[in-house]
Amino acid sequence: MNETPSEFQLQPRQPHLHPRAVPWQHALAWYEDAMRLFKRAPATWVALAVATIATELALKTVPGVGTLLSQIVTPLVACGLIFGAAAADGGGKPALRHALLGFRAPLPAIAAVIASALVAFAAEAFAAWWVADVNLFDSASSSIELSAAAVGGILALGILASLPVMFVAFHVLFEDVHPLAAFAASWNAFMLNTSPLLVYSAASMVLLGFGLATFGLGLMLALPLWAASSYLAWKDIFGIRDAPR
Repeated sequence: MNETPSEFQLQPRQPHLHPRAVPWQHALAWYEDAMRLFKRAPATWVALAVATIATELALKTVPGVGTLLSQIVTPLVACGLIFGAAAADGGGKPALRHALLGFRAPLPAIAAVIASALVAFAAEAFAAWWVADVNLFDSASSSIELSAAAVGGILALGILASLPVMFVAFHVLFEDVHPLAAFAASWNAFMLNTSPLLVYSAASMVLLGFGLATFGLGLMLALPLWAASSYLAWKDIFGIRDAPR
């Protein structure tokens, strides 16, 4: 559990912890380049997205602890999309085995990945409670049917809340950065690049709307594009030239 995935060795060089400011137009380029990565292996990208969605839905059916369990396990499965992005960026292709690599990361990295994902979920849980009096930690309460507008608003708040921590996973998975340093670097990147990241979140919300409008089917495209674009944003903002190996 605590060994590093062999096909993605931790970077021996100095970690990239000093972000730079980039123009807001770069946010659109991140998605444009993400689509190029997606086109290299669309079927595998979709399969990784399905694995992520299926994991969350399956775990939420566990009585009592399902929601909490899903917030712990699903982010690690979703790391497969991150590893897939790095593989595609390095000239290879994403693979289904990438969905398991998050579980093989060092324990501090696993904790950081889960903690960063919980930031977004906490924002969504607060919004659900405030707007619809729904407790997302209670499976009975969270099963209450909400309007598409309410669901969209709750998930949109989660996207916004995730911006300050969106680079944590890349630092801990690819550069063996201490979790506290990873959170600090991600926060600094957000503060320096608030405008491009807000533009990025707006584009992400468009993808979210597409996913909701297609009864969730669009999420099979949205999840890979979110992962690949955030990976490319990490490389751009932190001045990383080469794909992790």
